[in-house]
Amino acid sequence: MWLKLYAITLPVFFAIDMLWLGVVARSFYRAQIGSLLKTDVNWTAAVLFYLVFIAGIVFFVLAPALEKSSWRYALFVGAAFGFVTYATYDLTNLATMKDWPLLVTVVDLAWGSVLTGSVSVVSYAIARKLGM
Repeated sequence: MWLKLYAITLPVFFAIDMLWLGVVARSFYRAQIGSLLKTDVNWTAAVLFYLVFIAGIVFFVLAPALEKSSWRYALFVGAAFGFVTYATYDLTNLATMKDWPLLVTVVDLAWGSVLTGSVSVVSYAIARKLGM
């Protein structure tokens, strides 16, 4: 079941997050933290983040939501998981990095909640449709 949930969640996550990063918020991040961004993305680190984060969604959100047969659980616990995980990154940056904008932290916390809640509920719906 875990691998199937992972296989469902991976493309859902990428589709939504790439739309955000590549289209919706691209100019926002460039304007806010452009001077901090690398010209070459460390793709190994980026891929590892996504693999680990999606495993967290499957383990902490989707498996329990399916066990409870609750899309609401998927939505709300997914949003909470996204908030906490994005807060770890953004609040650490706010505390330790020179010139890290508060606005980026606020936007990222909201985005992490919306993204992970959305991915969780969509992945839950697909899994239920497939009889999981």
